Amino acid sequence: MNRIKLLLTVMYALALTVVPGAMMLTASPAFAQNSEIQESLCSGANLEAPGSTTSCATDTGGTGVNGIVNTVITVFSWVVGVVSVIMIIVGGFKYVTSGGESSGVTSAKNTILYAIVGLIIVAISQVVVKFVLSNATK
Repeated sequence: MNRIKLLLTVMYALALTVVPGAMMLTASPAFAQNSEIQESLCSGANLEAPGSTTSCATDTGGTGVNGIVNTVITVFSWVVGVVSVIMIIVGGFKYVTSGGESSGVTSAKNTILYAIVGLIIVAISQVVVKFVLSNATK
């Protein structure tokens, strides 16, 4: 039972790390309100105070080499994340249908373990690549 709790906790932490926007689910309503205010300011007149740290500059997205690499890494991360979640489901199905056979249980556990390791590697690689890209432009 403790292993299941640990596994669910790790999967939740990975979901918050890998899935963009997942942190918005745990954010306070005040944060969402500040975001809406900033968007309203940026869509209307430029009402920034002198010396303000907020900016209404829009991200150009996929322009240049950094934008292309960022887009490729993001798409690759989504694909690997979806495949990993599917493999976790397949591993769980194999575990349930193994009927207590030791080779089936081992195979199911390995499937789940490798899928989780894949999620961790993708999360770490995305953080490293984004760090390198942000520092390469300075």
